[in-house]
Amino acid sequence: MVKIRQEKVDKIADHIPLQDIEVGPEKGKVLVLGWGSTFGAIKSAVLELLAEGHEVAHAHIRYLRPFPRNLDEILHSYDHVLIPEINNGQLIKIIREQFLIPAKGYNKVMGVPITKGELVEKIRELL
Repeated sequence: MVKIRQEKVDKIADHIPLQDIEVGPEKGKVLVLGWGSTFGAIKSAVLELLAEGHEVAHAHIRYLRPFPRNLDEILHSYDHVLIPEINNGQLIKIIREQFLIPAKGYNKVMGVPITKGELVEKIRELL
């Protein structure tokens, strides 16, 4: 029964939209992968770095279980994947385990949002 239930959950991926890139190239140096409330800070930081000519992109996950079918392909299209989270890193653990990539995290657990400046600085370290 456990395997049958898992198959049902996995088949949901056939009915959800494919993952898209919010801004930036389809492949490049850094993908900033976000979810939830990190959207604005990530998009602002990526747009600033794109304006400077860097190969950086932003994808924002809206479906977590299951992930969109093409997420694996997207993650492997970049040299580095940065996952900023306002927690201890729940998403990065799942991404590392499921997709076997050495994603890097930026975690902030202080009760305040991640800022654009903080992300720009962290992304520059990966470029």
